[in-house]
Amino acid sequence: MGNSSLGFLPATQEVCYTYQVGQLYSVAEASKNETGGGEGVEVLVNEPYEREGERGQYTHKIYHLQSKVPPFVKMIAPEGALNIHEKAWNAYPYCRTAAFGYRKDFKWALESWYLVDAAVFGVLRKHGSHDWDASSHTAKESFRNEYMKDDFLIKIETWHKADLGTQENVHKLDPNEWKNVEAVYIDIADRSQVLTKDYKPEEDPAKFKSIKTGRGPLGPNWKKEILKSDCPYMCAYKLVTVKFKWWGLQNKVENFIQKQERRLFTNFHRQLFCWLDKWVDLTMEDIRRMEDDTKRQLDEMREKDPLKGTSAATDD
Repeated sequence: MGNSSLGFLPATQEVCYTYQVGQLYSVAEASKNETGGGEGVEVLVNEPYEREGERGQYTHKIYHLQSKVPPFVKMIAPEGALNIHEKAWNAYPYCRTAAFGYRKDFKWALESWYLVDAAVFGVLRKHGSHDWDASSHTAKESFRNEYMKDDFLIKIETWHKADLGTQENVHKLDPNEWKNVEAVYIDIADRSQVLTKDYKPEEDPAKFKSIKTGRGPLGPNWKKEILKSDCPYMCAYKLVTVKFKWWGLQNKVENFIQKQERRLFTNFHRQLFCWLDKWVDLTMEDIRRMEDDTKRQLDEMREKDPLKGTSAATDD
C-alpha cells in the first residue's frame, strides 16, 4: 500500500539538478515547519559521499514523532520507539530511502510504489514485499528506530524520468510482484485530494502564479497543456517499502502509514511547486549553506519553539 505525487521538469541533467535544488530547499523549509516542542527533525550528518563510482550527498537524521502518531500507537510504544533514524544517499537521477526498527516481536511489513514530479501530478502503486540491496547504486534513504532496530523498515527508491508518469515497472520488479501493484494517481493541483486541516491557499498550485518563471496556476487540464508548452517537466517514480509485524495491529498500522505517506507526498509537492520563486535562482552551493544554517536552527527550534506541524490524521 502507498501513495505518491508527480511534478514536471525536462529530462536532462540540468532538469534533474533544478528539481534537486527545489526538493532540498523544500525539505529544509518543511523540516523547520515540523520542529518544535522537543519534536521534529534533528540533523546528525550531512556530507558528500563517493562509493564505487557513485557520488552524492549522505545525510543521517532523527525524526522525533511523539505527537505525530495516532493514539493507539502512543499507547503501546515504549520510550525510544517514536524516534526514527533516517539515512539517505542522494545521487540523482536515482534516489533511495529505507527505515529500520529494533525488536524481534515488532515488525512492519508494507510496500508501495510512488511516482513524484516537480509540478503537480501524483501516482502511487501498491504491491507486496520486495527485497532490495542496500549497496546498489542509487540515492538511498534508510530510517531506523531506536526501539525496533532491524525489525522496522521504511525504504524509498526513486527514479527521475522525463515523462508524465507513463512508464510501467520502472524499478524492474518481478512480474509476479508487478501484477499485484495498484496505481493511485495524485494530482497536487486537485483541492479535493488535500485534507481540510492541511489546506493553505498560498500552497495551492491551482492559485499560484510564479513571478520569476511565469508558471502556474495549474488548471484542471494542466497535464495536457504542459505538453503544448515549453515548460520543463519530469516524473519521479517512488517505490516505498514499509515492514511492520505486530499481532493485532499490522493492518491498522499499515493503513495508517499509507494514508500518511500519500498525505506527505501530496502536501510536499504542492509546497515545492508554490515555493518555486524562492528556490529557482539558488545554486547547490546556496543549498548546502542553507542546510548548515537549518541544522543549527532545528536544534534551537526543538528546544525553544512550541509544538507545531502535522498531526496524525486517522479519520480523514
